[in-house]
Amino acid sequence: MTKMPFDSRPSSILPEEAVVVVSRCMVHPSVGSAMGDLKLTASDLPMLSCHYIQKGNLFHRFPNPPIPSSHSLLSLIRLGLSRALAYFPPLAGRLITDHKGHVYITCNDAGAELLHARADNMSVADILLPKHVPKSVNKLFALDRTVSYEGHFKPILAVQVTELSDGVFIGCSVNHAVMDGTSFWNFFNTFADVCRDGVRRVSSVPDFSRESVLISPAILKLPDGGPTVSFNQNESLKERIFSFSRESILQIKDKVNVTQYGNGSVDAVEILGKLGNDPYYYASSGKLGNGAVSKREGNFETERQISSFQSLCALLWRSITRARRLLPNKTTTLRMAVNVRHRLEPKLEMSYFGNAIQSVPVQAAAGDVLSRGLRWCAERLNEGVAAHGDGAVRRLLEDWKREPRCFPLGNPDGASITVGSSPRFPMYENDFGWGRPMAVRSGRANKFDGKISAFPGREGDGSVDLEVVLAPDTMEAVECDVEFMQYVSPC
Repeated sequence: MTKMPFDSRPSSILPEEAVVVVSRCMVHPSVGSAMGDLKLTASDLPMLSCHYIQKGNLFHRFPNPPIPSSHSLLSLIRLGLSRALAYFPPLAGRLITDHKGHVYITCNDAGAELLHARADNMSVADILLPKHVPKSVNKLFALDRTVSYEGHFKPILAVQVTELSDGVFIGCSVNHAVMDGTSFWNFFNTFADVCRDGVRRVSSVPDFSRESVLISPAILKLPDGGPTVSFNQNESLKERIFSFSRESILQIKDKVNVTQYGNGSVDAVEILGKLGNDPYYYASSGKLGNGAVSKREGNFETERQISSFQSLCALLWRSITRARRLLPNKTTTLRMAVNVRHRLEPKLEMSYFGNAIQSVPVQAAAGDVLSRGLRWCAERLNEGVAAHGDGAVRRLLEDWKREPRCFPLGNPDGASITVGSSPRFPMYENDFGWGRPMAVRSGRANKFDGKISAFPGREGDGSVDLEVVLAPDTMEAVECDVEFMQYVSPC
């Protein structure tokens, strides 16, 4: 049968039933845990109402060396997962609540779930080629729409290995009250390393300490049966991966900074501004680690640079606001998830295991977002993130301790955007023994109108992929937005 041209290929070309689970088992750590119970922190507890994190990698079947056959593949993954769990005992545990209402992870070696699935009629192209992410991708993950509170009686981690007609997808679903994106990719990288090499030491040993300001005596009161997500799970949505090359991102950043400073050139260290705010990147690379400030030639010795990622988010903020056709006086909100490990004083280890993230909201009237220009929007984002230092982190923690509550995900006013994940995460550093992944994909966990997830581009040169989830009419308008689409790479 002749395949349809790319741009007209429907996202629902394959039914979700194309993925069939053929086996499942519990995998236990290769070494029994001696770790005590870990108390959930003021940054963990709000996530009890969120879905499990669902992220995974797509691999082609015929690289060099090739992916093993089914039996060998499952044996390799099972052994690797068992060894990886020995470094991450909480992922083989369960949640418990004591008589006072405090929630803990008990590292009881109950195990993580491993599923083997087949999708004989699904190819790598069926995942990568449709303009919109096909709904069949949702079936590549276990624990679909599982709320993190359910970790009391369900596995904290589930790994699903799905064999496609010409590839393999490895999807991990992890309790969001147990870890954030930084911890997730630290585990995923370790998992891939031990599968490939059987290594006994890992490059980034997780830090399980519970001695920071994140620990709180406050008790989060939950309804009987546990919390539910705060958004409509059945809303009609469209999802698309918008790719931006290194060159396009530098063009956007130059456009933002040239008007402010009179010089659009940027230092090489500024290729990806999001990295510039992450000291972990610079500690490992040897580069100068203050991405918010850049030395420049000309009349300015030192000037604040608006980062590449903030510039890109400003572009998307304008496009989505325009597409929603909001009234000029309607308040729009763009929320950015920030890693607070390096923002606290004293700093947390970058390998700190758990949630160490906060949401930084930036608000503006829709009329201002559209009329004041790209630089103005980027400046608002830059100021909001720059101001979120130790004092701001501690104030939000104190506010939560006075009024403990779950994190309210969603877009209740129809004018919000939530940006999560990060292009600095090592999502392509997962070689299980047959080379780097073809792509990163996520399940339908925590997706609603206005949810944006940022991934690094596969090229690894500063390119960025944005996973954008929008109402269908909004998505259609964004796809016709010249200001935005001129920077999007051809599929």
